[in-house]
Amino acid sequence: MARITIDNMSFYAFHGCFAEESTIGTHFSVDCEFDCDTSKAETSDNIEDTISYLDVYQTIKQQMEIPSHLLEHLCRRIVDCLLETYPQMDYCKVRVHKLNPPLGGQMKGVSVCLEGSRP
Repeated sequence: MARITIDNMSFYAFHGCFAEESTIGTHFSVDCEFDCDTSKAETSDNIEDTISYLDVYQTIKQQMEIPSHLLEHLCRRIVDCLLETYPQMDYCKVRVHKLNPPLGGQMKGVSVCLEGSRP
């Protein structure tokens, strides 16, 4: 079993409760880590024997393109979609960072982190 991590995927998207967030948008960063059996790929050196990082990125990108009011909802949607799309993925954790949110103060960002696993 291996843990694969894709860090700091950057997106410009339209998530949030405020009107300007849904019209102007803002920058987001997404981190994802997941567990899967890579034993076959470790010896075959064949991408068909593991989960493609590109495919995971594309799945997350598609979910980021669907506007949500809450980061919690967005994050859950990404986790559920990853587990549904990749049956060989046993566990995943996704953290969505909203950079420079319009909260009236100076901050780098806010984030929500959710996990999911197979029963």
